[in-house]
Amino acid sequence: MKNPASSSAARERPAKWIGRAAAVLVALLASCSRSPFGCTARNEASSAHGPFPRQTVAGSEIRVLPRAGNGRTYQLYVGLPDSYEEEPGRRYPVLYLCDGYWDFNLVRAIAGNLPDDKVIPEIIVVGIGYPGERADYARLRRSDLTPVAATYEGASYDGPSGHAQEFLSVVENEIIPFVEHEYRADLSYRVLAGSSLGGLFTLYAMFERPGLFVGHIAASPAAQWADDWLLGFEDEFHRSGKPLGSRLFLSYADQEPALIFEGVKRVDARLRERAYPGLAYEFHVVQGEGHAGTKAESLNRGVRFAFSPRAPKP
Repeated sequence: MKNPASSSAARERPAKWIGRAAAVLVALLASCSRSPFGCTARNEASSAHGPFPRQTVAGSEIRVLPRAGNGRTYQLYVGLPDSYEEEPGRRYPVLYLCDGYWDFNLVRAIAGNLPDDKVIPEIIVVGIGYPGERADYARLRRSDLTPVAATYEGASYDGPSGHAQEFLSVVENEIIPFVEHEYRADLSYRVLAGSSLGGLFTLYAMFERPGLFVGHIAASPAAQWADDWLLGFEDEFHRSGKPLGSRLFLSYADQEPALIFEGVKRVDARLRERAYPGLAYEFHVVQGEGHAGTKAESLNRGVRFAFSPRAPKP
């Protein structure tokens, strides 16, 4: 025979559980409505201590330079090696990176991982960008990274372009001297890297200032921007008889628009035809990625290739 008290308690338990669940749900919905991001995992204790602090990248600094000779102001994202403070007598090769506002964190991580595999030395990473949280990066970079105004069919960009010569002068005469004065840089080993328009600028710099950098990483360069001009510029360099003497990594992704990868393939064919003495060259096709997705693999492989001569000896 059932105990009447037990039966009564059994009937009350579901009602109490439903009431508690409803109370929790009401509180949860209320916290979601207060958050501009919807429901979050924050608790009352953490909220009571004010806003959450912004996360910073360890071992990195932001430096804003004085107005440059081309009238612009540049911001540098500087990533220092783990051993930088521990070994004050050591100097480090430097990677100068176009579009630092987009790609610094990616390359900083790559540069932090590869030394563990002993395939590159520890390096300093310097991302080049522009100050201000609302800077129009697309417009600014279009001016600085292009050697000529857009020449390909269908180009319809607003704003200035074709000022790579002035920007390269700033890199050579202002940014590099600043870095080499402020940080323990190895003056004998500089590498330049960039993707898309940054890759185009990297190719331009290789021919315009041979010897300024010992390595160049051009990830999916926007060669179509100045396709005929770029090949003509290379031809002029070739006829000058100047030595190239660089380590060049060039890539594209197989899912990019044909406009881009066809231009890169023409550059690759020209370089293979020339077979420049002193040029160490690696060409790579990234499988299954588009124009933006190529960065992770291309920059990883490019950094490895560019700095491999300085890898720790076994």
